[in-house]
Amino acid sequence: MLQLFKNMKQIINLMKEVDFKQLVEISEKIDLAKIMKSVGELNDAQLNGLTKMLTEKAKKGQHKLPPIDGDFYDYDLKLTQEQRNIQLKVRNFMETEVEPIANTYWNRAEFPMEIIPKLAKLNICGVAYEGYDCPNLPFVMEGIIAEEIARVDVSISTFFGVHSGLAMGSIYLCGSEEQKQEWLPKMQRLEAIGAFGLTEPNVGSGAAGGLETTCRKEGDHWIINGQKKWIGNATFSDVTIIWAREIKTDQVKGFLVRKGNPGFKAEKIENKMALRTVQNALITLTDCRVPEQDRLQKANSFRDTAKVLRMTRAGVAWQAMGCARGAYESALKYTKKREQFGKPIAKFQLIQDHLVEMLANLTAMKAMVYRLSELQDQGLLTDEHASLAKVFCSMRTRDVVSRAREVLGGNGILLEYDVARFVADAEAIYSYEGTKEINSLIVGRAITGYSAFV
Repeated sequence: MLQLFKNMKQIINLMKEVDFKQLVEISEKIDLAKIMKSVGELNDAQLNGLTKMLTEKAKKGQHKLPPIDGDFYDYDLKLTQEQRNIQLKVRNFMETEVEPIANTYWNRAEFPMEIIPKLAKLNICGVAYEGYDCPNLPFVMEGIIAEEIARVDVSISTFFGVHSGLAMGSIYLCGSEEQKQEWLPKMQRLEAIGAFGLTEPNVGSGAAGGLETTCRKEGDHWIINGQKKWIGNATFSDVTIIWAREIKTDQVKGFLVRKGNPGFKAEKIENKMALRTVQNALITLTDCRVPEQDRLQKANSFRDTAKVLRMTRAGVAWQAMGCARGAYESALKYTKKREQFGKPIAKFQLIQDHLVEMLANLTAMKAMVYRLSELQDQGLLTDEHASLAKVFCSMRTRDVVSRAREVLGGNGILLEYDVARFVADAEAIYSYEGTKEINSLIVGRAITGYSAFV
């Protein structure tokens, strides 16, 4: 009974101090019941920290700092409200569902399979495709999505690009209507995961004319033999696009190789220093029999393979820019908190010089990739357009992540600050979807009229 009276006295005293008018105004903006429940679950240390944060007065000379935002020229203003909503939905997903676990899975070289159903709810796979339950939005939105995912985790961006871009894109551009109807809707919902097998142990840049993986027709089946390397998602994919050279005609063919197909073996590649969350595989095909109905009916030469690569290379440029943005924003955030000689290092001239160089690179990349996607939406995209963006963005990303690591000093090599992961992952972006040298030769051929390919 005594405790009851004490509680009532405390409540009465509390009511005297509460501004009920202000309380009503606050309740119209936030869910007070939910807030009270959350506060009630805090321990003493957490409550003390919250009280200190709410009551501590600003230090003398301290002022409100600008937000951390890599979109310095406000390209987001070019988006429609619908597009902006999709962008923010993806950003929220990445920051709440992926960012807290990104370093853990990267360090363990494992993929967070639990995020796939959550990712599916965003309805962003095959975002630029028409029909087959796909959103049919501009290619600019495909780029925006790639940027937003890579801004938090390049590995998840790579998983998404392989599935939604390379695998779904191969079926969308080169598949028969029956193949599209069978695979694209369930891949759009992430009920089936795709992989893309082009690169080989001995053949990377030379895929156009030197695939060692072969195929031959035998009755109503094709027999495929060879190996593929660095194939993302292939350890758990439901369908893997395999490109092989037909022995009889020397032309490149594409095949839908289903999970569990006899003669198909995928082994996880271990000990990577980049994109550790991505499950890359070494694929061995030994007399792998694929029915004619699973041959991509509109893929009859490497020109058809190149159509897929041209369509997705723009996304890789966006991804590079997203990686750079993540590193820049992580570094900027760090400089505002990290103190040396009694003040935040963001006040130092040399630190600001690094940050401005990073932002300049980032802004130049954003201008390039945005225009690249506009050309794609207008049907004007060429190989050299995509290649120039891949060359420039992958090089500038290297520079940005290097400066981010410089700004963090010794802490730049620790995963907990994220920059170390961006530094490592930038190296993978630099190499895949065409090396700097190969893409440079594509652009060089376009501007000089002479081919320097051997």
